[in-house]
Amino acid sequence: MTDLPPQDWPEEVWRGHVNRVRAGRRLAPPSWPGGAKAALALSFDCDHETFEMGGGRHAVGRLGWGEFGRRVGVPRILETLRRHDAHASFFMPAVAALIDPDEPRRIVEAGHEIGVHGWIHEANATLGQTQERDLLLRSRDTLETLSGQRPVGHRAAHWDLSDHTIALVAEAGFAYDSSMMADDSCYELICDGSPTGLVEVPVDWVRDDAVYLLFNRVPPTRPTLSADDVLKVFLREFDAAFDEGGVCQLVMHPFVIGYRSRIWILDELLRHARARGDVFIGTHAAVAAHAKEAG
Repeated sequence: MTDLPPQDWPEEVWRGHVNRVRAGRRLAPPSWPGGAKAALALSFDCDHETFEMGGGRHAVGRLGWGEFGRRVGVPRILETLRRHDAHASFFMPAVAALIDPDEPRRIVEAGHEIGVHGWIHEANATLGQTQERDLLLRSRDTLETLSGQRPVGHRAAHWDLSDHTIALVAEAGFAYDSSMMADDSCYELICDGSPTGLVEVPVDWVRDDAVYLLFNRVPPTRPTLSADDVLKVFLREFDAAFDEGGVCQLVMHPFVIGYRSRIWILDELLRHARARGDVFIGTHAAVAAHAKEAG
């Protein structure tokens, strides 16, 4: 029946699509860990070479571009976080971790979180339910073996979810997802009308560095803002969240933010957040757990 054009869908079809996954209760605690007024949740998607391979491509130059994220971007990010005593979440495709097994260990040893980001940065909507479940579990177990830390967070590659993704993530025992955009506060995820037990730590394109700074030939994208302008967007998002007593969640990519002319965005953001004072800067896992308990 869904082969019909959308204007001919009967109500049970379009309602079924809408109600498959919905936002439940907003989880907005009155304060954050340590009594902080607001929270800053930084995340880094370590796609590396899988940014190219997840689309079925293997151009040598583009694989090298992804390698820059590992060789240069991640070390610069880790050093910047260290200087500001800030903890963050690193979402990683399992294949990216297998290419350099030391990287997830280094990230965890520095006090950060590793989260699942697909097997090879594949699009979930192209998979069958059985294959998607298998790849999700393999990715989780591979990252646990390599990092020594069992992942509790999931972020779909491309933020691309199938009809089954959220149910599978809940079934696998994850604590939270960070792939959806129904709010800018944390919320519970509802699947087919029932609570899943998952917390959503929501993302959004407006809080993603790649939207503004990524150069890509296929599909063709070009930087739309300068580094100074991107910082302004991020600072305004943070300041508004701080004033509301909420959480500011940001997404960055080592092969985007990791250049000399861009890493200062992260440095300046953290300097500004520390200057405001009463802010918790922690992993998505910590933010999700506190939101669920106190929200």
